[in-house]
Amino acid sequence: MKAIYKISLLYIFTAIFFCCTATSFSQEGLVLPTGTHKDKISFELVNNLVIIPVEVNGVPLSFLLDTGVDATILFGITESDTLLINKATPVKMRGLGAGEGVLAFKSAGNKIKVGEASDDDHSVYLIFDTSLNFSTRMGVPIHGILGYEFFKNFIVKTDYVSKKVTFYNPKNYSRKKCNGCEVLNLVFYNNKPYAEISMADYNNVKQSITLLVDSGSSDALWLFDEPESFSSTNESYFKDYLGLGFSGNIFGKRSKLNEVWVGSHHLEDVKVAFPDKQAIEGINFFKDRDGSIGGDILKRFTVWVDYEAKTMTLRKNRNFNEPFYYNMAGLTIEHDGLDVVTERATWQKLTFENSREVGANTPIKIVTDASVYTQIILVPRYIVVEVREGSPAALSGIVAGDEIVQVNGMAVYKTKLYELNTLFSSKVGKKIKLLIRRNNQLLKVKFALEKVL
Repeated sequence: MKAIYKISLLYIFTAIFFCCTATSFSQEGLVLPTGTHKDKISFELVNNLVIIPVEVNGVPLSFLLDTGVDATILFGITESDTLLINKATPVKMRGLGAGEGVLAFKSAGNKIKVGEASDDDHSVYLIFDTSLNFSTRMGVPIHGILGYEFFKNFIVKTDYVSKKVTFYNPKNYSRKKCNGCEVLNLVFYNNKPYAEISMADYNNVKQSITLLVDSGSSDALWLFDEPESFSSTNESYFKDYLGLGFSGNIFGKRSKLNEVWVGSHHLEDVKVAFPDKQAIEGINFFKDRDGSIGGDILKRFTVWVDYEAKTMTLRKNRNFNEPFYYNMAGLTIEHDGLDVVTERATWQKLTFENSREVGANTPIKIVTDASVYTQIILVPRYIVVEVREGSPAALSGIVAGDEIVQVNGMAVYKTKLYELNTLFSSKVGKKIKLLIRRNNQLLKVKFALEKVL
């Protein structure tokens, strides 16, 4: 089994590689209790990614649900947490980026629970490297990744509108007629699903491509082979920071495809990323793989994945016609620790008075005793970690290391990180005013979002 893990501010791409055997779908692993035919859990959708509650050895955590991953991975923990983990063996994990990868520990015999489904002998890969703290880029707690070990035993329905994941025991699942549904066949390699879709290339010639189905990628598409036209002109792409991988930073190019067909479903102006070659050197991909299809396309459908039948069924939802966005500000921001702030607040004491005779129409007098006080609260700090060259943010003077204090006149800690990311991808011409802190000095900057593609 080989492993890749890549994360970026808005665009997250995950796929784990180690040494593994041919694909098989046994009933080992997560299973529902006897007599239970299905279960449903709520999830949080952040940057097109599905984050579900998972319990590991009795500890409630938040995991990214990722079809592009084979192993279950746990990170963002400290050395003291090893008391919860069994039988740990060191292994090396190599991933995207130019570095040498990270040290991980394979642990067997763990108990994992997702909704009513459980597994009492689950293998987990632990990473203690604090630089791989994905929560700082997401703005919400992320403790791990769950993939094949969840999908292999169930038919899994992901409803991106209601934000519910329903998983069925295949033996008791009754397939209903689905109007408007499209069924794609899946091919498996190292326990990961691949599907064939079509695209119009940069010469407007329609061609088929084979892509990893990667719900752990928040991008729409990743492609590994750059068009020849990129070498002669830069009008159809821009260079960008794509994310942080196990082996270092990942850079590449962002562009768009005029047309993409997922089955018979037709999409236009689809955003696509091309990682630099050095980021994927030395990694042995499925020989027919051209790239990945991620959350920015998958979220436009209700998705049924059936590993046993090797199919993925798609039905359009209300997100289907949404435009494909990208970061027009050129800023990559992460949550970096906490700040202490003071706020004035009002404390109220309410006293209820009524007469001795209490009935349905008895008047109740409410006496309010209000006083103003100062409260001290801990709030997140948002730091600029990357600024795209030539972007509106760069031209306004923002540099890496700046701390964002206010956005459009509002204290930034009142905004969630993924909401800030959405703002930077919202609308061409949108005016952004920032108050930043640099070397203990407050500076005001402003810029407007500009279309690059």
